[in-house]
Amino acid sequence: MKKILIIGIGAGDPDYLTVQAIKALNQADVFFVMDKGAAKDKLIALRRQIIERFVEGGRYRIVEASSPERRPDHGDYRGAVDDLNRDKQRIFEQLIAGELKDGDVGAFLVWGDPSLYDSTIRIVEAIARQGREALDYEVIPGISSVQALAARHRIPLNQIGRSIAITNGRTIADGFPANVDSVVVMLDAQNAYRQLAHEDLDIYWGAYVGTPDEILIAGRLRDVMDEIERVRADARHRHGWIMDTYLLRRRGEV
Repeated sequence: MKKILIIGIGAGDPDYLTVQAIKALNQADVFFVMDKGAAKDKLIALRRQIIERFVEGGRYRIVEASSPERRPDHGDYRGAVDDLNRDKQRIFEQLIAGELKDGDVGAFLVWGDPSLYDSTIRIVEAIARQGREALDYEVIPGISSVQALAARHRIPLNQIGRSIAITNGRTIADGFPANVDSVVVMLDAQNAYRQLAHEDLDIYWGAYVGTPDEILIAGRLRDVMDEIERVRADARHRHGWIMDTYLLRRRGEV
């Protein structure tokens, strides 16, 4: 039987790795690294840095594969994501079949936490369920960008006795949820927070959190949203990519 480890490696700082993640890294015979293009070379370099720093013995192999791109959704976001995951599944199946022998352990290093806005668990589960490979897998949690954002801004995620929501830019553009006072927004490519400028909200924004390129901005939404948009656009231009997260909170709450 082959085994797959899905390891959360944190939001950018190698020091975010947990002891459990380090132990898991040292079980792996093969590390699978998905290449997302030259603009994101730093993400591959970070994974290699983590492997070299924490894995003892040097008996492992690193196998790189090109990650497929998501097609334009043309109003069908879920369909585009489903197509992307099917494309990834074919690549994962090829890697597992071609690079792992019976008894070997392969590892996918997942940015942040594998359970949050990532499809690696779903894809590996689908492969295991199909049964073409005798396959077992384990998930090792990591420090997500949500946790890192709160830590870097020195704020709690939740208000006392209150719930929080975690959503994406597409959803928050439709309005601030009525039943919560704090919302974490991920995957917002369109600066959807601008749609909420009429509400009395604070924003805690961070890009490349935990990396040397980290940027943090906080304040009343209507006062700082132009600065965030400008800084975000400049950072994306300089680095070729952007990875940001933010917390919106109704003002006056603690």
